[in-house]
Amino acid sequence: MSVLSLSLGKKTGRLPERRRPAFPMVALALLFSLLALLPLGFVVAVGFDTGWPTIKALVFRPRVGELLSNTLWLTVLAVPISILLGVTLAWLTERTALAGRQLWSALAVAPLAIPAFVQSYAWVSAVPSLHGLSAGVFLSVLAYYPFIYMPVAAVLRRLDPTLEDVAASLGTPPWKVFFRVVLPQLRLAICGGALLVALHLLAEYGLYVMIRFDTFTTAIYDQFQSTFSGPAANMLAGVLALCCLAILLLESASRGKARYARIGAGAAREQKRLVLGKGAAFGAQLLLLLLVMLAMGVPLLVLCRWLWLGGIDNWLHADLWHSLRQTLLLGAGGALLTTVCASPHCVARRALSAPAVPPAGGV
Repeated sequence: MSVLSLSLGKKTGRLPERRRPAFPMVALALLFSLLALLPLGFVVAVGFDTGWPTIKALVFRPRVGELLSNTLWLTVLAVPISILLGVTLAWLTERTALAGRQLWSALAVAPLAIPAFVQSYAWVSAVPSLHGLSAGVFLSVLAYYPFIYMPVAAVLRRLDPTLEDVAASLGTPPWKVFFRVVLPQLRLAICGGALLVALHLLAEYGLYVMIRFDTFTTAIYDQFQSTFSGPAANMLAGVLALCCLAILLLESASRGKARYARIGAGAAREQKRLVLGKGAAFGAQLLLLLLVMLAMGVPLLVLCRWLWLGGIDNWLHADLWHSLRQTLLLGAGGALLTTVCASPHCVARRALSAPAVPPAGGV
């Protein structure tokens, strides 16, 4: 029987040797980190030039409180709903014998192919009265729940069911097995996905402009475009940066230091999928179908309708092909540059955290 370790963060009698990362990788990681922090440095520099009296007048005002309230409510509502939806879908596609689960698994991540702004544009075209906090939460969940689904599904796919079997053999009900055994092993995946969702909520602009819901990003753009007021927009950007920092610290605290890994010899036993009853299977299929229709069906139908009404002239417009070419170039270039910048961090982090073979006589 394989053995699982539920916390690899515990200290042993002897510390294993660690590989030292190559100096060029550390230097590159520091360089790319400094480049990424340049916008934050600009905000801080402008803040010093502005002076405390102006900062106090610009930050401590009702408008900032309104934006902060909108942001907090949006995050507090959208992130838990995304977690609930993502974990549920991951469990249905990875742990049950649901018919068509491979198709549903592919469709569950398909909303990432539709940008949040396009999602919002399509829904506002179909339902013009859609606006406010409820609309923001609804559309944000549809656009970003795959960030929860993907890591959770990946972890569920790799889990060794030995611990679950042991818990079940001790008479633990299935629902308690999930909450006491499976869910703790999903914590890191859930925290990582929730962090991505929360940061996207804070950084998103186009989605909330379409539904006329004010956030820090929309207010920063409006402030700068309407009055060209650098200090006012800069102070809003500073508050937004503090919100992002608070979310990063919260995620780090909730993640903790525990790590979960299988350390036993041999291959892990294949997971046994749960066979749902007719009623439960029908409800699961209905949930998946409803989600796909909301996240994919409505946007695609609205876009196809506008393309049909526009006729062939839409495809012959010169701006269309120019915009498409620019988008592809920016997307490919951004992906390549991001990979290049992230690689030194990964190599340096791996070398600092991964232990080498323990010394002779170590356990």
